[in-house]
This record gives sequence, C-alpha cells and structure tokens, in this order.
Amino acid sequence: MLLGTAVLLSAAGCSSKPDSVEQAQATNNAKEGITNADTVVTTAKGVSGEQRPAFDSQFMTKAASGGLLEVQLGQQVAQKATTPDAKQFAQQMVTDHTKANNELKALAAQKNITLPTTLGEDQQKVYDEVLAEKGADLDKKYVSAMLTDHQEDIKEFQGAVTQSSDTDIRAFAQKTLPVLQMHLGMLQKMQPVIEAKK
Repeated sequence: MLLGTAVLLSAAGCSSKPDSVEQAQATNNAKEGITNADTVVTTAKGVSGEQRPAFDSQFMTKAASGGLLEVQLGQQVAQKATTPDAKQFAQQMVTDHTKANNELKALAAQKNITLPTTLGEDQQKVYDEVLAEKGADLDKKYVSAMLTDHQEDIKEFQGAVTQSSDTDIRAFAQKTLPVLQMHLGMLQKMQPVIEAKK
C-alpha cells in the first residue's frame, strides 16, 4: 500500500507543471522552424527572414529564468536573512537583476523571442531549497546557491559574447558580464564570513 502511494506521488510530481524554460524554447523553436528539438541546429530561419542561430533564443530563455530567480529569491532573502551582508547582497540582486531582466525583455521583444515568465524547474528547485532553511542556515544556503549560480551565468554570458551571431545579443551579454563578475567577487568575499556564523 505504501509503495503504491509513493509511486503515485512520484508520478504526480513528474507531471506537475511543465518547465517554463522548455515551453518558451519550444515556442522559439517553432518560430525558427525547428520541428525536432533534439536536432542540433546551427541556424534556423527567423520570422522576418533573417538567419538566426537557435543558440540565441536558448541563451535568452535560460538567462531570463536565472534573472527571475535572482530577483524573486533576493526579495525573500532580503526580508529573511539574519546577517547584514546577506540582506544587503540580496537587495543588490533585486536591483541589478531587475534592471538586466528589463533590458533582456526589451531585447527579446525586438528579436521576437519568447521568454519564460515563471521560474524554470532548476531555478524553482534552488528557490525552494534556500527558503526551506532558517536563520544562519538560510544565509549560508543562499550565498552558496548564488555563488554556483553566478559561476554558471558567467560561463553562459561569456559563451553568448563569443558565439551569438546577433550583435545586439552579444552587446547585452558583454554589458551584463561585468555586473555578474562583480556579484561573484562580492560572494567570494562574503562566503567565509557567512559560513563562520553559528
């Protein structure tokens, strides 16, 4: 009986809501004329007739969900954190990433690229895991999650600078990179201080 319930629960968990990043990318693939998402596509026909790599829309959908995580989690941590450093950093995430998210939205509208409007599965998992903690543990989990997140973001944005065929997308990535690198530097300085908290 218990096993049957566990199987039902895990099945329900898997089919809950679709991943917003995958949904947005499927919409973009359809716009770009990509019918099989498993096919490696170097270029696809854009809506207005220009050639545009699928890479651009994939970069933008992932960046959008990552930006949403930084803002939404930052808003929660700014209220719940116990250390001034974590509170201040969380507030800076809200400010800086709201600005970057708005720039990304404007760019996506210009390029006819659909962005996710809710957290993707990976980002939702980070959000839930951090907020499941309390007190100093929440601060530690948040700083650790943001450290990993910013390291990944920097790689993706560097990739966009070198691999995107769109000059506007390259310019956005180039402009945002120093901000991400500044955040990473702040996190690296802050982590030992936060980890030392009891």
